[in-house]
Amino acid sequence: MRDLDSLTSWRSDWSGLRVAVLGLGVTGFAAVDTLAELGASVTAVAERVDDERRTILGVLGVPIVDAAAAEVPEALADAELVIASPGLRPDHPWLVAAAERGIPVWGDIELAWRVRDKVRAAEWILVTGTNGKTTTTQLTAHMLREAGFRVAPVGNIGTPVLDAVRDPEGFDALVVELSSFQLHGLAEEGPGALWPHSAACLNIDDDHLDWHGSAEAYRAAKAKVYRNARVAAVYNVEDPATMAMVEEADVVEGCRAIGFGLGVPGRSDLGIVDGVLVDRAFLDDRHRQALELGTLDDLVPGGLRSPHMARNVLAAAALARAFGAEPAHVRDAIRSFRLDRHRTELVAEVDGVRWVDDSKATNPHAAEGSLSAFDRVVWIVGGLFKGADVAPLVERHAGRIVAAVAIGVERAPVREAFARHAPGIPLVEVSTADTGAVMRLAVEAAAAHAAPGVTVLLAPAAASMDQFDDYADRGDRFAEAVRGRGAHGDDDRGPRAHD
Repeated sequence: MRDLDSLTSWRSDWSGLRVAVLGLGVTGFAAVDTLAELGASVTAVAERVDDERRTILGVLGVPIVDAAAAEVPEALADAELVIASPGLRPDHPWLVAAAERGIPVWGDIELAWRVRDKVRAAEWILVTGTNGKTTTTQLTAHMLREAGFRVAPVGNIGTPVLDAVRDPEGFDALVVELSSFQLHGLAEEGPGALWPHSAACLNIDDDHLDWHGSAEAYRAAKAKVYRNARVAAVYNVEDPATMAMVEEADVVEGCRAIGFGLGVPGRSDLGIVDGVLVDRAFLDDRHRQALELGTLDDLVPGGLRSPHMARNVLAAAALARAFGAEPAHVRDAIRSFRLDRHRTELVAEVDGVRWVDDSKATNPHAAEGSLSAFDRVVWIVGGLFKGADVAPLVERHAGRIVAAVAIGVERAPVREAFARHAPGIPLVEVSTADTGAVMRLAVEAAAAHAAPGVTVLLAPAAASMDQFDDYADRGDRFAEAVRGRGAHGDDDRGPRAHD
């Protein structure tokens, strides 16, 4: 068995290392491609492989094992290392088999950390949290670009870190979005352990409990983001769990705890004073002064004006300032930033009714932010709740919900939550399993309860894979149904509500 501790650089001897890569999604394919370039002997194990990737792997000489053919692929028998897709649960038969055989298991993040010096080793800035990771990652990268750094937002955001470390021009910094799955598998010590420049956990609420097994395990995975942080550990002053993570984190001596929140900031924090975003962390006289980073009005063009988006801006500003961005760079970045689609995106406004797509709200914590942004809402909710409880969300926002439309295969939790906490609010259930009809029926039902001044909000608080390809597909189908309805008039009011 090869000594893996010696593999700490792109220039280490990876030749002939027998590696089984489990899963050929975006990260798995990047791992296969990287290892093949390093000269390792790679076998890909996957249940589904698209034609393009199958062709490329054929050119690379990488065999593909059909994972559906056996519970434990034969490729594991000869492997010296396993690279696992972050979506594989710890109790997956493949990972159990690897553990029984004593085969080390890495994720793509650990592999990327070890080979990060192919061109020049960029600093890593880590971002996690239950909600807001992608926006904060993009904002941080945007602010650092304004400051003149060469930077890339990577990781769970969609671009594999392994692709970035092989970029021929290299980067000054990588802003790495990490999911709880990716964090769970990170090495705690040794050459595979990360030593980030800075790190942030934006917030914590129960999510992915079906994967982690408990809320405690989920939070423990998230807390790994701070381990070995060298310059700044950024946390949410309004979320005690993130503060506790920082207090308990094993960081490098001299690493500063930097808080962010919507109130007046304390020393070493970022916050808001009279509509102005201010920094009391990165200046010499922070006991008596603060630096202006922008105003709440600056957030409006980019769709960042809601409370949860303002928190994302402050978190990103803390990370960017820790890396060397000046206040003017932060301000200019805020003014020029635009949100990705499906994040509180205004689809249409017709007859005084706003139709908003926040399909990216894939858990109750994310939906909390978008619900809080509107006064009167017809709420389209449902999908796969992944063990999360939607009832507290219904209880907190019953006063602003005009009506609700339940979609997805797990409608019972929505039905029970409204029966318990908001029995007087009309609830429509869309029971069809036809993906092509779900959103048309949901939009028709919502229109029946919408009136001027009301926002019809798609914020499902649940994952999308029960009926859609992903959250983007869900949002696209919502937008298509909204625009189609506008084109064809308002005669068909859809199914009627029941209590």
